[in-house]
Amino acid sequence: MISFSDLFTITMNPVQVILTLIVGLLMGLYVWFIYKKTFSGVMYSRTYGMTLVMMTIVTALMLMLINNSLTLSLGMVGALSIVRFRTAVKDPLDTAYMFWSLTMGILLGAELYTIALVVVAGISIAMLALAFFRLRTPNTFLLVTHYDQAAEAEVMDFIRRIKVQRLRSKTVTPGGVELTVEVQLRERFDIVNKLMDTEGVHNAIRHR
Repeated sequence: MISFSDLFTITMNPVQVILTLIVGLLMGLYVWFIYKKTFSGVMYSRTYGMTLVMMTIVTALMLMLINNSLTLSLGMVGALSIVRFRTAVKDPLDTAYMFWSLTMGILLGAELYTIALVVVAGISIAMLALAFFRLRTPNTFLLVTHYDQAAEAEVMDFIRRIKVQRLRSKTVTPGGVELTVEVQLRERFDIVNKLMDTEGVHNAIRHR
């Protein structure tokens, strides 16, 4: 029978905690590695990759605490119910990676290491396969260019020739114009040098 004092007692094996931290770190780094290899968005975020690692470790430790203390489990449920995350996730696939990290943390916290290995291997193979098939899709990137206002018509005419493009921002100053456009190309060619051939264009930068 569980006594009242047992509800406030935490019995955790230090060796098990260290093992969970190490395995969680390795699993989180592996998820980050797969995310980096399969990323095909416009702007890669190193901070987001580090977040995936932290989510795996923290979730594993939280589940270990919950398994060892009924009081902590009730307190964490109450605390998490009032937490609000306001950071917008631009790519829906990034949300899937967050859930993947959480899943790995839950499995490690429950000490289901074998299942964790099977899950991480299966999901990584699926993500790499999807990324391989996505290589045949158009290339998407940000094109940032600075030019004189006198070259406005010629630059915009060049941009409009790209079948899939979307204006992100346009800043007009006395020194010229800064234009940021998200473009999608089916064929690989040096769009930066093509744009630099336009008279009045000072520089052009391509961001993945």
